[in-house]
Amino acid sequence: MEVSLDMASNMRKACEIAFPNATLVIDRFHVVRLVMDAMQHARIDQRWKEIDKENEAIQQARSKGARYKPLILSNGDTPKQLLARSRYLLYKLPAQWTQSQLHRVGLLFQLYPSIEKAYRLAWDFRSIYNAHSKEKAIRLFQEWIRQAKDVGIDHFNTASEAVLNHFEGILAFFNNRSTNAHAESLNAQIKLFRANLRGVSNTKLFLYRLQKVFA
Repeated sequence: MEVSLDMASNMRKACEIAFPNATLVIDRFHVVRLVMDAMQHARIDQRWKEIDKENEAIQQARSKGARYKPLILSNGDTPKQLLARSRYLLYKLPAQWTQSQLHRVGLLFQLYPSIEKAYRLAWDFRSIYNAHSKEKAIRLFQEWIRQAKDVGIDHFNTASEAVLNHFEGILAFFNNRSTNAHAESLNAQIKLFRANLRGVSNTKLFLYRLQKVFA
């Protein structure tokens, strides 16, 4: 269920009043997803560039009365296809790639070094959450932020600024390694319960049923 900014602000204020000693933890999943999105945007940027190059080449071929022939790479992909088909491979570790996937990723990193840098940065960030102490995590985050700014990819500049701006909440994870997994699981169960009812016509009755089933 989505909430407005005003509702989210009111919910936060209510939590601060009800739980004055609680610490706000920014969920690990959302932080990692931000960085992984930055990696995917680096790939998408290159794909749009390849589409522009292809469009220009097609127009040039037409002006000469010739037929456009795209470049075919050693794995059978065109550069545009290579970039599109590599999306899910970038969510995997190298040990999880098959031989054909290794071939594709090798071509991807060879032709687009910036994507390889983005891939390494994203997975380096994910590994920070394996740190066993907050002190070590602070050092690793600081080093990662420096690298993200030096790599020259705008999306990682944005991600690193976001990490800096919410650093305290991100670091709070390492106090007790708290996540939002239980709340997300409950939310998913409630959505399924609502879907099985084919919507909610009586809110009070719906909340009563929720209390009886999930409380």
